[in-house]
Amino acid sequence: MNRPAAITTAQTKELRGIYHAGSQHMVGDGFPVRNMIPGAGVEEQLSPFLLLDYMGPEYFPPTNRRLGVGEHPHRGFETVTIMYQGKVAHRDSTGSGGVIGPGDVQWMTAASGIVHEELHEEEFAKRGGTLEGIQLWVNLPKSFKMSQPRYQTLVSGEIPAVDLGGGAGRLRVIAGEFRGQRGPAKTFSPVHLYDLRLNGGHSIDLSLPEGFNTSVFVLHGRVVINGTRPAGEAELALFGHSGERITLDATEDSVILILGGEPIEEPIARHGPFVMNTQAELVQAVNDYRAGRMGHLS
Repeated sequence: MNRPAAITTAQTKELRGIYHAGSQHMVGDGFPVRNMIPGAGVEEQLSPFLLLDYMGPEYFPPTNRRLGVGEHPHRGFETVTIMYQGKVAHRDSTGSGGVIGPGDVQWMTAASGIVHEELHEEEFAKRGGTLEGIQLWVNLPKSFKMSQPRYQTLVSGEIPAVDLGGGAGRLRVIAGEFRGQRGPAKTFSPVHLYDLRLNGGHSIDLSLPEGFNTSVFVLHGRVVINGTRPAGEAELALFGHSGERITLDATEDSVILILGGEPIEEPIARHGPFVMNTQAELVQAVNDYRAGRMGHLS
């Protein structure tokens, strides 16, 4: 392996396990997903991340139908959509919206409540093509759950990319910091989110904060983690809290998502598209949605 200078002063994070998809299903009629969180049974060890769905990759033939997920609500958390192939159009009850394509990220803060739709972009649907992406749900601390909704469109050109040197590949910083580059995503609790392309025969040493929940999701390729266990396509590696260092050795060209976040150690009450702290707050969320207080799409 072609290895960069190692981080020798940090303790290696313990690899606790490698997990496969808990289920495979369709979300609406346009998003075939493999659910990793919570389906893999590790959600409590991944706070603030509540959900990880891997969409596709799947080819959709040309159609005039708008496939996807129609109007639906959210409250109490954020949705983060990372696109690798294809295009998705978003529209919500705040009047925000737009289209994201390969390399783009949509970071939507539902907070006190939002209604939105996610559909295949019209021209993409008419031409047909392969759709591939990841959707994350990121919890909000109690103090921000009823804040104002907001929408961040992070286009590919605005996301800093760090060349790893020596032909090893590159790392895009969506949130958090890496080698002096800070991601554009504004978060309510400390989060590191990296899109990594690591070429076969190369390695990378990553430093992620001690005490953070940390995981590595392999979309494509194969890597050996901390010199011990391999992880391949659609597998999630989970690490312990202690230590800071993770080593990845790519045995083939790999596409990897790195997730790290400070745990939100608060009660979670969850029902469908609502994530609050108490059952009473969930009942209020349902009532508010039914009464139209989260808005509707016009």
